Amino acid sequence: MRGEDRLIVLQTLGTRGDVQPFLALARGLQAAGFAVRLATAPRFQAEVEQAGVAFAPLPGEMLALIDTPEGQAAISGRHRLWAALRLMRGRGPMFRRLLDAQWAAAQGAALLVWHPKALGGPHIAERLGIPGFVALPLPALAPTAAFPSPLLPFAELGPLNWASHALMLRAAERIARQPLRDWRQKVLGLPPAGRGAAAAGRLHAYSPVLVMRPADWDARTHVTGPWVLPTPQDWTPPPALAAFLAAGPPPVHVGFGSLPTEDAARMGRLVAEALALAGQRGVISTGWGGLALDSPRPGLHVIQGAPHGWLFPRMAAVVHHGGAGTTDAGLRAGCPTVVCPFFGDQPFWGRRVQALGVGPAPIHQRALTAEALAAAMRQAVSDPAMREAAGRLAAQMAGEDGVAEAIRILRRAIL
Repeated sequence: MRGEDRLIVLQTLGTRGDVQPFLALARGLQAAGFAVRLATAPRFQAEVEQAGVAFAPLPGEMLALIDTPEGQAAISGRHRLWAALRLMRGRGPMFRRLLDAQWAAAQGAALLVWHPKALGGPHIAERLGIPGFVALPLPALAPTAAFPSPLLPFAELGPLNWASHALMLRAAERIARQPLRDWRQKVLGLPPAGRGAAAAGRLHAYSPVLVMRPADWDARTHVTGPWVLPTPQDWTPPPALAAFLAAGPPPVHVGFGSLPTEDAARMGRLVAEALALAGQRGVISTGWGGLALDSPRPGLHVIQGAPHGWLFPRMAAVVHHGGAGTTDAGLRAGCPTVVCPFFGDQPFWGRRVQALGVGPAPIHQRALTAEALAAAMRQAVSDPAMREAAGRLAAQMAGEDGVAEAIRILRRAIL
């Protein structure tokens, strides 16, 4: 059997930003001749199958939990990361359903690639005796002394940088320790105390232009470049959007991704006021509930979403939450960027945007006001040095093909 005939199973869980890179990799692997199955939450099934990729379901309960008042409070509070971790405690049955679904989805695999949220990945690779790769679009899969874990709200911890990565790599494992032990023993027939097979490789799917590869990472730890879905060739903008763009100067795009907020209408009013104060036209993407605008306003156009690869090059600047994929898309389009992070790795990307000179200092969501956002928008649109830096960065990123690099690494492991 040729290597290209063997099945590669990809497993990921989370919001759209966690799923789309894996779908891009799945499409690239199929184009390279591999059989591929992508396992993720049911809400993405239509998108996966429309791309021609075989789909397997993983429980969407974690996503549903984010949509509850409890979940929204956890991601909107002051200590978001720890609140989110506490939210997961005591949910053993939910973890068990996820692990069982991962095991079912992995049957027949010759190689496994998993997102860290798909907790069963290393244990399944151990049971099947196959190579496995863990993948994430941020530098958080291997400890380094170069910077703290991007999942922590610190720009620098000095001698504690390395330890901060180790702490975060263990956090999820500790939360699900008992369900994992029971499942390893009862379902996989493995010793309960094991930590799973060591990953054959760690795939960091972000641009090395944005974060230089740390010198203390080993040869199994890769920075591939981002895994980007191409804009569909048959996609055309809705007539109203096309007309709005043609009716004036390039607008500012504002969107906070697929994370819901506790008060989307209040956030919409804040954004509209900020655009008015900054004297800018705006395209507002409502996403999955992070923004809502209760009434039309002159100079504003509201959309649910549009392919970033088409939309962002037509913008004067972009304002977003700092998700890895959205950050990459805006900078790849040469757009000055304003990051308004919620939690997780988003503050990290906001700091990187500022350090690279392609955007102002990030404004945390809890400190976000119309006046502060307007000032950041004005700087992003009018500062020539910032715009020039964004153009230079985009030119450096233009030749990257993260999917092709990932396929090269995976092919070497499977053949």
